Order: sequence, then C-alpha cells, then structure tokens
Amino acid sequence: MAAQSTDYSDWLWCWAIGGGNWQFGWRSQDDQDSIAAIQRALDLERNIGVIVYSPMQSGLLTGAMTKERIANLPDNDWRKTSTEFQEPRLSRNLNLVELLRQIGQRHGRSPAEVAIAWTLRHPAVTAAIMGGRNAKQVDGIIGAAEFRLREAELDEINTFLHQNP
Repeated sequence: MAAQSTDYSDWLWCWAIGGGNWQFGWRSQDDQDSIAAIQRALDLERNIGVIVYSPMQSGLLTGAMTKERIANLPDNDWRKTSTEFQEPRLSRNLNLVELLRQIGQRHGRSPAEVAIAWTLRHPAVTAAIMGGRNAKQVDGIIGAAEFRLREAELDEINTFLHQNP
C-alpha cells in the first residue's frame, strides 16, 4: 500500500480564502508544528499567512479566571463543559497562568499580554484574533502588540508546555 500524501495545499487554499483561522494551541508542540506546516504550505506557493484565534484560551489565560469563577459560570456557558476548564486540565492551565503572571510582572504586563505575545512570536502566525468584550479589556491587552518575550522567558513557557502537555 502506498503512503498517503499529506499535501493539503488545495484544501488549505480554499480554507484560507474562505476566511479560515486556527485556534492556537497551548496544549503541545504538535499544535504549533501543525500551524507552522500549514503556513509553510500556504506561504511558499501563495504568500498567505495564518490567523489564529483565542490566544487567551477563551479567557482562561487572562489571569482573571479562578476555579471559583469557573464553577459559577452560567450553566449555558460552553466553557463549563470544555475539557480545558475541567480537571485535570484546569489545574494545569491555572498553573500556566501563574507562570505567565510571573513573567509579566517582570515587565509590568498582564498574563494575557504574555499569552498574546507568546502567540504572536510564532513565525507562522501573521495575526491573532482577540475577544475583548469592552474597552477596558482591550486596554488590558493592547500592549501585547509591542511586547517581546526574551529567549529565556520563551524557554520557561516551552519547558512548562513540554512538561505539562
């Protein structure tokens, strides 16, 4: 049996033209590698980039979420049934927020700004869609556009992600 081709360039072209975007993964290197492979397939032939959404994991990485707040979400809030908002992933994600908070404090930045800066630093990412609901939330993250993480800080985050897939 012949090996299947993994060339999705025709499908990706249609997906990109149709306004496709990708939820950026904080789960593993595999998510990041997938985005990089897609970007390479698109960019090499067509000079198209990748737009990701939810770099703050639907509010989870903003620093405002706690176990208590999540427990009190309305029953019709989809996050209440999301695996990322339930144990054991919830504890892992809240530990990630604490790491982002520590890194942010060194620069006077919020965990959300660190999460966005980490997402935007990926060479495959040309833009990220944020979901601020009001001007105050946007004010709290707009600085991420000019914030750059140091190599050692990227290593801290990547070590955490590797140790906590």
